Amino acid sequence: DVQLQASGGGLVQAGGSLRLSCAASGFTFDDYAIGWFRQAPGKEREGVACISSSDGIIYYSDSVKGRFIISSAYAMNTVYLQMNSLKPEDTAVYYCAGEVIFSESCLSHDGMDYWGKGTQVTVSS
Repeated sequence: DVQLQASGGGLVQAGGSLRLSCAASGFTFDDYAIGWFRQAPGKEREGVACISSSDGIIYYSDSVKGRFIISSAYAMNTVYLQMNSLKPEDTAVYYCAGEVIFSESCLSHDGMDYWGKGTQVTVSS
């Protein structure tokens, strides 16, 4: 069974950093994607970053490009989201999700097939 579990959230001051981890298991597909998404209260879920399993292709949303870094370890069993220069508007529940066939639209939550429980990130001003 596919399982995803995000962790590492917390409270941080603006300008600080935080690293989220996504433990992924059960992905037996040739070229899949793991993505990070976030949802703030009253807002739609937003794709933040995603990475493909076979080629390591990465996409970022414009809102985090240059500040966040997605990476993987242990053959994609763990996917990290390093968040730097955090802003209050980054406050949200962060989720990791999996797409069984990688696509260029992996930042779209509509394309994700599996979701883990979220982890809260709060950035204070």
